[in-house]
Amino acid sequence: MKVKLRDCAQLIKTRVGMEKATYNNYVSTNNMLPNRGGIKFEDSNLPKSKTVNYYQKGDILISNIRPYFKKIWLADRDGTRSGDVLCFRSDDPKLLGKYLYCTLQSDHFFNYVVSTSKGTKMPRGDKEAILDYEFDLPTEKEQYKKYNPIIRIEEKIELNNQINDNLAV
Repeated sequence: MKVKLRDCAQLIKTRVGMEKATYNNYVSTNNMLPNRGGIKFEDSNLPKSKTVNYYQKGDILISNIRPYFKKIWLADRDGTRSGDVLCFRSDDPKLLGKYLYCTLQSDHFFNYVVSTSKGTKMPRGDKEAILDYEFDLPTEKEQYKKYNPIIRIEEKIELNNQINDNLAV
């Protein structure tokens, strides 16, 4: 069954006080890694505004600037984010969050976002067009079969990256 993103997930717009932002939870387009590389938290400039966008563990964060860089992260903690980072969350009990993540990290999704983006020098995804993105919504069992191998591989890559970082020190 084909569904639109807007019919089974929401674009999160929750804001919280700036005191919630830390170097270990603030996500900007600068600390998101290209080619689905996830995130690298480091001492970067925190915004100086009074409020900041919020995300929670399990949310899917996507850089909305230059979508061809394919910057996406499945949040492993609660935190704060730049306004240039979109935050998606499943709001349909039939849609598993990790399946949504795997769908949104696909080349098909990123090609769609690039094709509907606005601007030339610094293209940005068109939020309304993104919410119109259509994808297959199989049964929960089929969703699990599709996302589980991908998530397991990503977990092994993350572990290898942590080992490599420790060896470099």
